[in-house]
Order: sequence, then C-alpha cells, then structure tokens
Amino acid sequence: MSEVHPWDGLGFDEARRVDKRGRHDFFWAVVENDRVALALALPDGTERVLPLPKIKSLDIRYRKLGARDALLVALCDPEQVDLFANLCMDIVSAGEQGETPLDALDRTVRRTLRWHHLLRGGSSERLSIEEQRGLVGELQVLQLLCAEIGAEAAIEAWRGPEDGVKDFELYGMCMEVKARRGAARPQVQISSSDQLADVAGADVFLLVYDVDAAIKPEGMTLSDHVQVVEDTFRSATLDAYGTWERLLNASGFDWAHDYSDRRWSVGKRAAFRVEDGFPRIPSPVPMGVHNVKYAIAIDACATFTVEDDMLLAAIEKTQSAINKDKI
Repeated sequence: MSEVHPWDGLGFDEARRVDKRGRHDFFWAVVENDRVALALALPDGTERVLPLPKIKSLDIRYRKLGARDALLVALCDPEQVDLFANLCMDIVSAGEQGETPLDALDRTVRRTLRWHHLLRGGSSERLSIEEQRGLVGELQVLQLLCAEIGAEAAIEAWRGPEDGVKDFELYGMCMEVKARRGAARPQVQISSSDQLADVAGADVFLLVYDVDAAIKPEGMTLSDHVQVVEDTFRSATLDAYGTWERLLNASGFDWAHDYSDRRWSVGKRAAFRVEDGFPRIPSPVPMGVHNVKYAIAIDACATFTVEDDMLLAAIEKTQSAINKDKI
C-alpha cells in the first residue's frame, strides 16, 4: 500500500482498514465503476446523519460494507485521486476525534463539507482590505442573530454573499450592514439604489460598525473572526452548517489564504431605521439612470437612530411572527 494511493492492491468491493489501532472503523474501499472510496462502518443501531452534502466530484451516500451500514465517500473523477487521498486522511483525522460512533459520523460529514470549496476550485485571490472590513462587519451581525434567534434562522437570513438586495433578510425585517474606519469621515458608501430601498411588509435598518486595523496583540485576523462564527455553526444542524460553508465561500473567503498580516478590531455599532425622510436616493430611480452610488453623512441619520434594546426587540419580533403564522 502506497502512502499517496492507499487503494493500491484493492479490487472491486474490497476494503482495507485505514488504521488497525484507530478508534473508529474507517476503511479504504473500491466500489462500483472502480471508484476509490473512504468508508466509515457503523455499529448496528447508529443513527444516520442527514441530509448528506452534495458535492461535485464526490458520491456521498450510505450503503452496506459487508453486513454493516457505512457512510461512503467515493471519488467520481479519477484525475483528482491525489487530492482525494489528502481529503480522506483529513476526514479520518477529524472523525477519529469523535468520542462515539455517532460523533465520529457527524465529524466526518462536517469535515467533508469543509473540503467542498477546494474540490470546486477556491478563489485564487485574497479579499481586499475593504472587502475584509466589510466581511468582518457582516460577521458581527451574523453573531448577533445567532445569539438572538439561533444559528439556523440566522444563516438563512444572510443574503449578502449571494448578491441579495439587502445583506440580511428576516421575516418583516431587512438589514443593510456597513463597516467603516472609526476615524474616517463620518459617512458610509451606498453602492446601489436598492440597498436602502423600502421593502413591502418589512422594516429596513442600516447598521454601521466601526472596524479598524489593529496592532498585535490587539484585534483578530479575518481568519480569527471567521473561526468564531465557524465554531458556532459546528454546533448547529448539518443544514445550517452547510449553508454557512456555502455562503462563506460565496463571500470570497478561503481558508487557504493567509490573512495573518492584518488584524481587525470592532468598535461601536450604530443602528438606524430607514423610513420616510431618511437621507437616501429614492428607488426606483428615473428611467435611464444606472449604477447609482452615493455617500450619506452619518450625522444626517441621527434622528433615525435605533437603540440596542429596540433593535433586539425588532429581531426577536421576526421570529415571534413566524411562530404565530405556524399556529
């Protein structure tokens, strides 16, 4: 058995244990169409973790390995066998940390999700300084929502990475998020007429965070900020974790990139209700006008300020309305 190709010597429907001293039953296997695979054999009665991730180039499903139920991760593209071997070793390393077979299974599925953006082809360029600042700001709101309404509802509300009209959309409430240097001119940039536009049946809020570059040991790198939210979703449902991974990838963040050269500290937050009289360019704009971008002075928004308790009450109200509709 070679280190790079641990399936050497295996024929169709044959398997070899990854580590004879391992805590859990991971096997190298060869399945239909001579596909190489990693299998985690499960004790009888182990509850299946569902749904399973759907990842291009991989076939992920439950099947029998001998007489036992097993999670199978098979490679569909033989040209990626080197990468797949590394992926499998990382999955096994994560799964072996599980205290029970169910914990090992859960860790295996979650670690497989972590690899999906690599198999799809990750971004080749780091986020710019302003993009990093903006992502830190949105992560603050995501953390706030996780604490107030739970990770599942919070991640469903995050629309910014996939070009949503507003950064966050909840039931009866939308939020646009801006991050700025605390010492900069007191204004924020609005990049389209839709960002502060009214939404039928929903209150619109503008949240402005002071996000400043910091000198070590103050602040955290972008990767540190992402890791804080990552840890929250590791304890959430698999659906929520999968959505978090998809949106994080869509934001342009890639774990493979080194962001250690810059640290970010988050300062005060200001919240404003966007309603009649708020300083904005109305939408829709006149026919023939395109690509509207403008700046608004924060001081001009003062009369529309929303205190923290009011903001949290508005967030809580979104879930109360959902629960009421379900009754």
